[in-house]
Amino acid sequence: MLDRYAPEDDATYTGTAFTESWMRRFAASVRATEPQLTALDQRVGDGDFGTNLMAGLDATVAALDKAAGSAATGRAARAGEPLQTAATAFLDGVGGTSGPLFGLLLEELAVAAAVPVLDVAVLRSGLTNGLAAIRRVGEARPGDKTLVDALCPACEALRVCPVEAGPRAALAHASRAAWEGVRGTARLRARRGRASYVGGRATGVPDPGAVGIGLLLSSAGGTVTALAPLLADPEAAEAE
Repeated sequence: MLDRYAPEDDATYTGTAFTESWMRRFAASVRATEPQLTALDQRVGDGDFGTNLMAGLDATVAALDKAAGSAATGRAARAGEPLQTAATAFLDGVGGTSGPLFGLLLEELAVAAAVPVLDVAVLRSGLTNGLAAIRRVGEARPGDKTLVDALCPACEALRVCPVEAGPRAALAHASRAAWEGVRGTARLRARRGRASYVGGRATGVPDPGAVGIGLLLSSAGGTVTALAPLLADPEAAEAE
């Protein structure tokens, strides 16, 4: 329920401070859970999802470190700049399926956030356009056991999210919806991606790409250090 969230100060989301911290926490979350991501992907795919995701985020953090002190700050800066840095890292340097798909999502978030201050409308637009881009490229639909099954409910959560909730609360709401979708993928038979080749062996295993979406959204509020509580407990969908 959103009514437990108080309105947030817009100053928190001015410039690049929030989005850069978000991307750094996303990297920390994936680093902490990479062995678990790898174990999941070994059961349904090539076993390289965690490695690929970490490669993109290592490149992101390196680029953010390099740019530190030279980028515009305050209200002159666009909130989407760190998101574009992450998008470029994924699109240019990460192979497999995860690189292009996460790159597209981050790029659409960056385009929407080409403004000084984040708000719920910006996040809603970026995530929705990212979902559309991913579906256009990958042709996945809800129920195919892909990251779309986490991203669709997250977009719906943002669609109905009141603007007064503030960006951090909105992303927390979206992350809870995403993790519910992640847990739902364990009950699905894969119709797209590598998991579709292993048939019934993928049943009971949540889709790793969907887990990645959950990590992305949860990292807006904190670093995720373990997947098990998020995959098992509906009330644990926020980062620690």
